[in-house]
Amino acid sequence: MKEFDRLKEIVDTLRHPEKGCPWDLKQTSKSLISGMIEEVYEVAESVDDSDYKGLKEELGDCLLHILLQARIATEEGRFSIADVLEGISDKLVRRHPHVFGQDQLTDAVAVKKRWEEIKMVEKKERESVLDGVPAAMPALLQGQRLQEKAASVGFDWDSYEPVFDKIAEEVEEVKEEIANRDKDNLEAEIGDLLFSVVNLARKLGVDSEDAMKRANKKFSSRFRKVEKQVKESGKRLNEQTLDELDKIWDNIKKTE
Repeated sequence: MKEFDRLKEIVDTLRHPEKGCPWDLKQTSKSLISGMIEEVYEVAESVDDSDYKGLKEELGDCLLHILLQARIATEEGRFSIADVLEGISDKLVRRHPHVFGQDQLTDAVAVKKRWEEIKMVEKKERESVLDGVPAAMPALLQGQRLQEKAASVGFDWDSYEPVFDKIAEEVEEVKEEIANRDKDNLEAEIGDLLFSVVNLARKLGVDSEDAMKRANKKFSSRFRKVEKQVKESGKRLNEQTLDELDKIWDNIKKTE
């Protein structure tokens, strides 16, 4: 594709030891990571906001990072962008035997389970089905991914109902640790409670990370409206009682 080739040539020029850009030449695989992660989050935000013009731009920024990483790897004699493309193409064919092979799988759950089975065979050096979940992944997303991997080998409840009992159990354990005034144990129990809520979301087909982002966005929107109303009344937030703020909050909630 000529557009892809043009972008690759631009990246190669930016990394040219004599004609390149001083900033781009200074970059390493590690120095680019934070920016790459930021671009991925901007892609997610564009999708959440249905901002497809922004999505087009952010996908381009992500592609730039991929090409920069591949270019640096090429310079270090590790691999090329062609190796990256060949690798992902081969992987997709291997992990979709129901499309490119003879497997007869017709539902998404069976396909996901087969994917994990093939992945375990490929990653022979992995000791656990849980291996491969990045430690740097956001905690809610990491918890859901760990649960999905465990579920792929049958370690899962058949329905969501038992999860409610588990959540109730974890709430009681949190209360116990509050009474015990043990902050370390309290943190552990709150973690268990959050993990159980993530499990409930997963069992109900809800992405916990998306749900949390939606809750954050809703809270921010309502709180800003509270701030605005208080300001318009000529008062300050810290001059209001909690009951007064709650009343404004409830009124805003009713109008949404």
